[in-house]
Amino acid sequence: MSTITVKDGTQIYYKDWGTGQPIVFHHGWPLSSDDWDAQMMFFLKQGYRVIAHDRRGHGRSGQSSEGNNMDTYAADVAALTEALDLKDAIHVGHSTGGGEVIRYAAKHGKGRIAKAVIISAVTPIMIQNESNPEGVPLSVFDEIRQGTGFNRAQYFYDFPIPFYGWNREGQTVQEGIKHNWWRQGMMGSVLAHYEGIKAFSESDFTEDLKSLDIPVLVLHGEDDQIVPFGQAPRAAALLKNGKLIAYPGFPHGMPTTEAETINKDILEFIKA
Repeated sequence: MSTITVKDGTQIYYKDWGTGQPIVFHHGWPLSSDDWDAQMMFFLKQGYRVIAHDRRGHGRSGQSSEGNNMDTYAADVAALTEALDLKDAIHVGHSTGGGEVIRYAAKHGKGRIAKAVIISAVTPIMIQNESNPEGVPLSVFDEIRQGTGFNRAQYFYDFPIPFYGWNREGQTVQEGIKHNWWRQGMMGSVLAHYEGIKAFSESDFTEDLKSLDIPVLVLHGEDDQIVPFGQAPRAAALLKNGKLIAYPGFPHGMPTTEAETINKDILEFIKA
């Protein structure tokens, strides 16, 4: 396996295929780089170098007891991009990975990142508080914590249903995708997944978004049941050079179920 070891000794697993301009993919919670199969294959065939890593505590990366927070996630990405000497890179993040992309770009990306794409992202902030009254109540994340921490196998088996919008009228569960989601989730560390809920729900990316000068494409499904659609226009409004594409009826997991549409729009943005 290809890995790097970051400064606290944690091993970060990554895939690195092809040549050309690099595209770096950042997966969502609680998944792994395997969740980008549809994008890795598509952009590899388009002549790009495609890279995806497993976040610490996820997939095949080390299960450290520390560092399950957004700043460390971004620092791990910085270590990977430095080790691979990636420049003029496009960074693409889904859900939690969208927050990771924005934090990386703001804190570490200068001189290395050309453009960013955030999909169904947790930016600018998810949790409901005084400054974000339209956010998601803490009780929702506490329920996710309880299920993840203490009933993970069953909770993760059920979670793909709203994730992919299969509870909507006329939708059919795609069993292979459901089992692959469960497989990825169960590969990771229960502690990292539990602590990662705070990282994706309470991290505030407002200042990170405001600081970016690079072009950023914001993609979000209007029927997202995991990260409410309202996140997307708020994030786009904070960007100096942001573009929002909204997809009526698309679910949170749209990079998998709607890959053809998503890939086309990302490619157009990269080439623009």
